[in-house]
Amino acid sequence: MAIVERRGNSLVIVAGQSVPMRQRLLHVVGGISAHLAELWRYRELLRNLVIRDLKVRYRNSALGILWSLGSPLLMMAVFTVVFTVMTPAIKIEKFPVFVLCGLLPWNLFSASIMGGIRSIVDSGPLVRKVYFPREVLPVSVVLSNLINFLIALVALFALMLLFGLPLTPWVLLLPLVIAVQVVFTSGVVLTLSTANVFYRDTQVIMEVVILAWFFMTPIFYPMNILPHNYQLLGLNIDVWRWMYILNPMASLIATYRVILYGAGFGGAPGGKIDRRS
Repeated sequence: MAIVERRGNSLVIVAGQSVPMRQRLLHVVGGISAHLAELWRYRELLRNLVIRDLKVRYRNSALGILWSLGSPLLMMAVFTVVFTVMTPAIKIEKFPVFVLCGLLPWNLFSASIMGGIRSIVDSGPLVRKVYFPREVLPVSVVLSNLINFLIALVALFALMLLFGLPLTPWVLLLPLVIAVQVVFTSGVVLTLSTANVFYRDTQVIMEVVILAWFFMTPIFYPMNILPHNYQLLGLNIDVWRWMYILNPMASLIATYRVILYGAGFGGAPGGKIDRRS
């Protein structure tokens, strides 16, 4: 086994030796800690990149950062008209709140993925001129989208008040859920942005993957409409269980709905879902 250590300004490679598992774990933890410490040293650069991203995104816009509120509300209105007026196959109580609880976390995830995946490539001249942790670029995209998400939560809370959905003590867990999503999203973005440096097809492929991922995630429909079990080649597949295992965003959105909407598995308050034939 080979282990690479950073000692001061030099790298030390130890190879061909048997390393105990405990020492391996210590090296892994130490490497992660070193990367986090380096990111912290460049926090001022990270802050400036986040501010730059927000300024560029809303440049020459009449509403400016208020589009963080307007954009999800407009999408919510579209989904509400389509799924409650044009195709009312399933009736869900307080559907605007239901769909917004799923749409806001998804917007944070998808915008971070599609923006962060090209962040290193788009900043090529800066990367070649100055040294700084390359992880700063994708992470800054995630953090700028996090700010938009937090602003959009104001619209969600106002909508909950309008529809008479009270805030429960479970809302205190909301920061923890947001932190989990930010960590998960940052990991995906760091991986894909690195792959995009070597394989530019990554960005094109992810555009299709994100679209498919959107429809495979219970954002505008409840998990209850999916069959609980499915027979495939003689095997009994637990659809709900595998949905949560293979699709982390399904688990996160379900958690947001438990905290804010008041039910598990994407159901309406009290579990009232009316399937119309």
